[in-house]
Amino acid sequence: MTDATPLVYIVDDDNGMRTSLAWLLESVGIRSQGFVSAADFLNAFDVNVPACLVLDVRMPEASGFDVQDALNRRGATLPIIFVSGHGDIPMSVRALQQGAIDFVEKPYNSQQMLERVQRALKLASQRHVKDVRQRELRERLDSLTAREKEVLRGLIEGKPSKVISTELSISVKTVDVHRASIKEKLGAASIATLVRDVLQVWNAPDERGD
Repeated sequence: MTDATPLVYIVDDDNGMRTSLAWLLESVGIRSQGFVSAADFLNAFDVNVPACLVLDVRMPEASGFDVQDALNRRGATLPIIFVSGHGDIPMSVRALQQGAIDFVEKPYNSQQMLERVQRALKLASQRHVKDVRQRELRERLDSLTAREKEVLRGLIEGKPSKVISTELSISVKTVDVHRASIKEKLGAASIATLVRDVLQVWNAPDERGD
């Protein structure tokens, strides 16, 4: 099983900054993993571990914004703290508009950075619980038969069994059998909670790129 202890990814081509931040985090018992390049980080990033990311804006080959774009395309929800020695307002606005939670100028105050990271890790843990639930539900949705998915779409649209049966040219009794099967496979206590949970998954970014 993947270690669920929160982790801080540090992506910065400045060895000194990367090492000093790792030491700072270690001094208060926070796990971290450092990367010198965007590519190395993206190859190692594990969606199953609750984590936040401290990300340098300007790096060779791929910038921090390139990393942010790649994570957004994957549907990743880890909180990002951007750091830059050459920050400006348009740069920070862009980072925050694309989903970052903070933008810090170098050199930063150690205590303030610790507080920002601890806040980001708390948010990461909250997002992780939701992400795990959504991935589990997505897998359950994939287990439905084609007919069950058709019935489910009718339920999501608020249609009664009689309307669904007419549209699918099947009996009302068959629709009700599919409804019961759908509830069982998705682990839903009621149709109302089933609709709510499924809509959350359908409206969420899919890291598989579907």
